[in-house]
Amino acid sequence: MPSAERDDRDPHLPAPDTIAAVATPAGRGGIGIVRASGPAVSRIAKQIVGGTPRPRSATFTSFRDARGQVIDEGIALYFPAPHSYTGEDVLELQGHGGPVVMRLLLAACLDAGARLAEPGEFTRRAFLGGRLDLAQAEAVADLIDAASQEAARSAVRSLSGEFSAAIDALRAALVELRALTEAQLDFPEEELEGVHREAATQRLARVQAALEDVLSRSRQGSLLRTGMHVVLAGQPNVGKSSLLNRLAGEERAIVTPIPGTTRDALRETIHIEGIAIVLVDTAGLRESTDELEQLGMARTRSELERSDVVLAVHDATSAAARLDPIPSGNARLDVYNKVDLTPNFVPPPGGLGVSAKTGQGIAELRDAIVKAAGWRSTGESTFLARDRHLRALAAAKGHLARAWSERERWELFAEELRLAHDDLSTITGAFTADDLLGEIFGRFCIGK
Repeated sequence: MPSAERDDRDPHLPAPDTIAAVATPAGRGGIGIVRASGPAVSRIAKQIVGGTPRPRSATFTSFRDARGQVIDEGIALYFPAPHSYTGEDVLELQGHGGPVVMRLLLAACLDAGARLAEPGEFTRRAFLGGRLDLAQAEAVADLIDAASQEAARSAVRSLSGEFSAAIDALRAALVELRALTEAQLDFPEEELEGVHREAATQRLARVQAALEDVLSRSRQGSLLRTGMHVVLAGQPNVGKSSLLNRLAGEERAIVTPIPGTTRDALRETIHIEGIAIVLVDTAGLRESTDELEQLGMARTRSELERSDVVLAVHDATSAAARLDPIPSGNARLDVYNKVDLTPNFVPPPGGLGVSAKTGQGIAELRDAIVKAAGWRSTGESTFLARDRHLRALAAAKGHLARAWSERERWELFAEELRLAHDDLSTITGAFTADDLLGEIFGRFCIGK
């Protein structure tokens, strides 16, 4: 029997409408899915499949349009609120994955009372309905966009709540510290102030250490999520294109003995330790009157400006090979190619000797590339953090550092703790003042 339309969301929130969208990628496929979420799902199910299917059971049925004509045959799945992805009633219609079939099936949902969903709206409703916190909601998109297996694994960890749990643990420790501080402010007792200050100092040190660990693992995860932009730069004929081919494991760039062969930036993506790395082969840097070569060098400098790591490639057989100045702020590795032609070559301190022809030194170069960007393979799980997460963690770290310097002044100490707590709260969601008050009253005998 069809169930009555309902809305199990917070009654203080405005009643939502019902949304629908194709949930599978555009194009042809064996299976395509149209998903609907909201209070009108039961009405949509009645019109398209003749009634609301049994909850969480696959029902083979015909799909019909508003005129009762059969569109397709497939599987209908019904997830009643609140036990669904969005926390609302959800209907999934799995049919044959042709573009026309998907359009007709979506149109049937719209005719039955749904509207077309906006980008990310299903996940946004999951967040608003309390099914996911903000970090988990962002992990959904990160999992879809993962460029490597390790990035996908990290996204799954964030989606399962591992990152949020680490943030919540930091917030809980701060709540305890703030409760202790607020109690000292409200009930100052001179004979106990030293004891309270010592306890606060120890707690703060533990929070700072835990925050530093989360920040370090988040920075590592940020590399997995965004990947790295590595530019090969140097004078013509030092072997940049040959080096790209060797790192990529295939002949991607044209290699000739003619200087200035590379005129435009050539990109190739490789993976090192699970990190997606975009290698960019660029035009050689030198004085030239050739207009096309000058344009190529202009593009080289543009790539250098936005690189994460610059491979400054030199010819080990030529002592005069040097680069134009590289923009400051970039991690730089000096790579001396063609060491197979100079068996006794010793690279300068910090430099790497390689041979794109024989493969000598390439393994060491691959390791050096990821280390130059800040990757440290520690064996610990990483958090697939976004820029806003890193900014919030760094801001919280700064407030805790200032709190450390204000341990003699309880009011300023408390304020820095509050600001750090607010920064952490932006990662997963709001933390209300009532929660803090409850923590204080629950741990201290206020009425004594």
